[in-house]
Amino acid sequence: MGSWRQKLPGLGEGSGSGSQAAEAGGGGRGFRGRGGFYHQQQSPQGGRGRGTGYYSGGGGGRGGRGAVPSAIAPELRQAMQTSNEPDNIPAPEAGSQSQDAPSPSEEAVDQLKGLSVQDIVQAFPVSSKFPHRPGNGSVGTRCLVKANHFFAELLPAKKDLHQYDVSVTPEVTSRIVNRSVMEELVRLHKLSYLGGRLPAYDGRKSLYTAGPLPFTSKEFHITLLEEDDGSGVERRKKTYKVVIKFAARADLRRLEQFLAGRQAEAPQEALQVLDIVLRELPTTRYAPFGRSFFSPDLGRRRSLGEGIESWRGFYQSIRPTQMGLSLNIDMSATAFFEPLPVIDFVAQLLNTDDIYSRPLLDAERVKIKKALRGVKVEVTHRGNMRRKYRIAGLTSQETRELTFPVDQGGTVKSVVQYFQETYGFAIQHTYLPCLQVGNQQHPNYLPMEVCKIVEGQRYSKRLNQSQIRALLEETCQRPHDRERDIIQMMNHNSYHEDPYAKEFGIKISERLASIEARILPAPRLKYNETGREKDCLPRVGQWNMMNKKMVNGGRVRSWTCVNFARNVQENVAIGFCRELARMCQASGMDFALEPILPPIYAHPDKVERALKARFHDAMNLLGPQRREQLDLLLIGILPDNNGSLYGDLKRICEIDLGLVSQCCCAKQVFKMNKQILANLALKINVKAGFSTDHYAFLFVLHLHLVSESKKKRIFLCFPKGRRKEHGAG
Repeated sequence: MGSWRQKLPGLGEGSGSGSQAAEAGGGGRGFRGRGGFYHQQQSPQGGRGRGTGYYSGGGGGRGGRGAVPSAIAPELRQAMQTSNEPDNIPAPEAGSQSQDAPSPSEEAVDQLKGLSVQDIVQAFPVSSKFPHRPGNGSVGTRCLVKANHFFAELLPAKKDLHQYDVSVTPEVTSRIVNRSVMEELVRLHKLSYLGGRLPAYDGRKSLYTAGPLPFTSKEFHITLLEEDDGSGVERRKKTYKVVIKFAARADLRRLEQFLAGRQAEAPQEALQVLDIVLRELPTTRYAPFGRSFFSPDLGRRRSLGEGIESWRGFYQSIRPTQMGLSLNIDMSATAFFEPLPVIDFVAQLLNTDDIYSRPLLDAERVKIKKALRGVKVEVTHRGNMRRKYRIAGLTSQETRELTFPVDQGGTVKSVVQYFQETYGFAIQHTYLPCLQVGNQQHPNYLPMEVCKIVEGQRYSKRLNQSQIRALLEETCQRPHDRERDIIQMMNHNSYHEDPYAKEFGIKISERLASIEARILPAPRLKYNETGREKDCLPRVGQWNMMNKKMVNGGRVRSWTCVNFARNVQENVAIGFCRELARMCQASGMDFALEPILPPIYAHPDKVERALKARFHDAMNLLGPQRREQLDLLLIGILPDNNGSLYGDLKRICEIDLGLVSQCCCAKQVFKMNKQILANLALKINVKAGFSTDHYAFLFVLHLHLVSESKKKRIFLCFPKGRRKEHGAG
């Protein structure tokens, strides 16, 4: 059988890797990841770069095409070798006719039907050798680019790494406590029992040293103050038993072989050790989250609204590249609670100033309780004694109505009276509820005006649209600004003075890596022959649809519009839809100029009811004879800050109704230039021009061949009216 792939990715003309440090720093778009903070990370090895879970402006995304690899790079080889000649297909005898013997292709299909998946896989022997790379990319203009990588060097005398298992009793789940215990152990016993070694600790079960410790197993007893749990109880001393036991030697030879091109797989264990070593010092200086570190000292703070602010930070990771080890550093940002008085936080959360002069509504009370639960606060009414508490909830009563027993005899005092008599503090906002701290059996009540949110608490809840936008604006930087900040961060971290890097013999360059790259020529775009311009060559990555028509124009004969933006008047929505329909026609689509139903306004809170009602009205208007050919398109006009409305509309249209939809924001409706209309027309054409029917046939064909021998039936269900393509919006 012939090879299943004629070329591996990255081979031949215009090829390369997506990793910046590996070959070329191609451009690309950053995109959002999951989680509370955001950062653009690039792939450590070849292939296309991928974004991960923090916000960061621009960056990796889809990697650019790379340059010629270094001579020390490991060669790419294919794992499977097959003959170019077909196997087990008998040649037809001379003089035989086609109706007497099956064709080779029919016989091959019959043979495949009788085989299981395992039989097919075992029929092709896997070779341990890869074919040599046939050539290197040469197309394009050569240039040098800077990558956010700093090359790392391992000193030969420091490569004897030892791993030790660590157990702490009583067992601790907090890495902060574990690190505090280990820091105290190193402080007390570094020069004695540890033989002068400075270990690197992962905060869990593993300890690493550059050389052996004087023992194979030893027990230590470390006494610390208990962690502040936020209950307000005075911290007591606690003794921990720490057992350190030799586990293994970390072998760096495999890493050297990989970097020299003599091994195909990167040794993740050795890379993990180096990562832990380089994270040790930043962990003690900054607030670590994931692979990033944050601090208010690393850059400007910015308010994100509703009592939340952004902190600047940096991401770091040690990576193997074709030029050796490198430290990847990039800027990142995440959300923290602002260290505000609680009453000011509540005012920002509710976006109102009259919180100081009225009681709370029930909905406001629920919102405050949800936002503050688990947040740590400190009291401000006791001078320098700033005891910390963790909020468990809000009281159902107002402060002026709260009472509690003060002794065993049943004497009861109000919270207002207690604070006045005990601390000489007169509570001003008695109509607000109190914060409830401590446990349920013995709750404590703290008025909001005597509490302040403790600094350094990361906000892990979902950000709203305005907060996301503000965070993106904070992290979006031009390349030269990003380069400047990365170099400043590198100098601020002073890796050449890092005691852990010195201990383990890791030397980090202070200069950005320079990488050979190639600027590939833009591809020529083909358009429909009926347009005035039949093709186009993009310039500086830009082109437009003027005087051009789509190659395959879609068909939309039935459409309507639902407007969810209150500030978009009916006549504006009608005019926008009319211009969009004309643009779709001018771009080569078979698009009806008039909607089947006129645009209507619907409240965003009633999105499901509005969409389903409009859909059924359209179905009834089309009549039974046309329902089978229904190609209804819904144009949704959304508010600029639409929260979950976009996701709800897409879910209802595509899952519940099987309806193609195209959304646009109110600001696009008001702007309404040809560029916006042309972009929307392109998206609509993709969604309206390709049916899932063709894909369904292909899937059923292949699944039939695979499952026939197992006597199973596989059914694929496609909702009626669903389209396969789904563009942005």
